[in-house]
Amino acid sequence: MLARMTSEPEQQIGVGTPDAFQRLWTPHRMAYIQGENKPTGPGAGDGCPFCSIPEKSDEDGLIIARGASVYAVLNLYPYTGGHLMVVPFRHIADYTELSAEETIELAEYTKAAMTALRTASGAHGFNIGMNQGTVAGAGIAAHLHQHVVPRWGGDTNFMPVIGSTKVLPQLLADTRQLLAEAWPRAQG
Repeated sequence: MLARMTSEPEQQIGVGTPDAFQRLWTPHRMAYIQGENKPTGPGAGDGCPFCSIPEKSDEDGLIIARGASVYAVLNLYPYTGGHLMVVPFRHIADYTELSAEETIELAEYTKAAMTALRTASGAHGFNIGMNQGTVAGAGIAAHLHQHVVPRWGGDTNFMPVIGSTKVLPQLLADTRQLLAEAWPRAQG
């Protein structure tokens, strides 16, 4: 049963000084804040999630598509709905370590990700990039990954800026299925 919706904010005991603000609780983000599933070292055997994800089923690993040397996977802590990453299977940290074949497939998967996101969600634009090294903002610096973040006109809102909260309209498993279905298939 859904809670009764009112225009008056509900006062909650124990949440600080009463005010006119409502709270949007996002306890699932605590895993990210506390560094859950972060690698314990730089090696492939040091708990790297990008090395263990391909061992799972596509559904369990949130994998959208697999290639010969890279795969596309949803971000567990997305900036927007549909935020995905293109990741080489090989455990490398730096873009310059990619082979020529890996570089080509990473680029092709980035293009395919854009196509799938436009098809599935009508994305108007994209932020695409890599954070190389911890000092550059890489959350998992030991394993190269490229972010593909879909954007829409007017998608800037106050929640991330003021509320440090991202509002996602769809469960990750549902987003994974839509993108997998929209993923361009190789012509052959």
